Amino acid sequence: MRIAVVGVGGVGGFFGWRLMTACDETVFVARGESCRVLKEKGLTIETLDGKTVVQPVKVIDTPADVGHVDAVLLAVKSWQVPEAARQIRPMIGPHTFVLPLQNGVESPFLVGAELGMDHILGGLCYIVSFKLGPAHIRHAGLEPRVLLGELDGSPSRRASQMKDIFVAAGVNAQIPDDIQAAMWEKFLFIASLSGVAAVTRVPAGLIRSIPETRKILLNTIEEIRSLAEHKGIALKSEVVDSVMAVVDGLPEDATTSMQRDIIEGRASELEALNGFVARTGAALGLPVPLNSFLHGVLIPQELTARRNL
Repeated sequence: MRIAVVGVGGVGGFFGWRLMTACDETVFVARGESCRVLKEKGLTIETLDGKTVVQPVKVIDTPADVGHVDAVLLAVKSWQVPEAARQIRPMIGPHTFVLPLQNGVESPFLVGAELGMDHILGGLCYIVSFKLGPAHIRHAGLEPRVLLGELDGSPSRRASQMKDIFVAAGVNAQIPDDIQAAMWEKFLFIASLSGVAAVTRVPAGLIRSIPETRKILLNTIEEIRSLAEHKGIALKSEVVDSVMAVVDGLPEDATTSMQRDIIEGRASELEALNGFVARTGAALGLPVPLNSFLHGVLIPQELTARRNL
C-alpha cells in the first residue's frame, strides 16, 4: 500500500514514523522548513524510551508530484483541513481513501465535500505528542491508539487493511462498531479539556484535582454529550464517566494542542472544538453556556493569531 502522510506535527510525525516501519511506500507531504529538515536531517522522534532519528525519509513538497496513492493520512490542524483537501486532490485516484485524524467531528465531512464522501473514512487518535521543531516530535504520554472505520458503520476491506497496517506498525488500532460515536466520545474529551485548559492555562493534573475546575470540566462535557444526543449520535450511557477516566489517566503535566497554541499565540482548533459546540447549539436552540463562554473569551486571541499568520 502506498500511503501519503500530510502534516508533520505531533500526530502526523508520530504515526507517519510508525507507518514507515510497516510500509516502505510511506511518503510525507511537507513544505518549507519541515520539508528541508526531513530531506537533510530526517525525522526525529522522542518517546518515553529515548530518541530516534529516521533517515532517509521519503518526502515530497508538491502533492501533484506524489501521484495517486492508496491512502492519505490527513494530519494537519483542523483549521487547515479545507485548504489541505483542495491541495491533495492530485493524489486522489479512483480507489484512494483519506483518513482524517483531526480533533473535532467535522473533518471527514469537510474533506468529503471537496473530494467526495466515497473517498473518506472516519478516524481519531489518542496520543499526547507535539512538535518541538521542524520534523522533531515528542511523544509525552498515553498509549498511541487509532480508531477508524466507515462513517456508515459498514465493514470494508480498506478499513481492515488500514487497521492491519497500523497494528503491524506497533500501533493499537481498532475498528469500532460506530466510528461516529467514537469520534464524538473523543470530542467530549478534547473539546472540554482544551477549552478549560486554554482559559485556566494550567495542565490537566491541576484542572482535575481542584474541585471548582473539575466541576466546570464535567459540566462542559455534559453540554457536549447533550448536543450529541440532539444530533442522534448513539453515545453510551456511561460516556461522561469514561471521558473523565481518560482525563484522570493523563500525566499530571499533560496539556492539549489547542491550549499550547493559544498560549503561544498561534492559530488553534478553537473553532472546531468549543466554537463548533457553540454554533451547533445555537442552531439547534440548545443552550451550551459553558462552551459558549469558553469560545467567547478565547476568540479575541484566536482572531489576533490568525491576523498574524
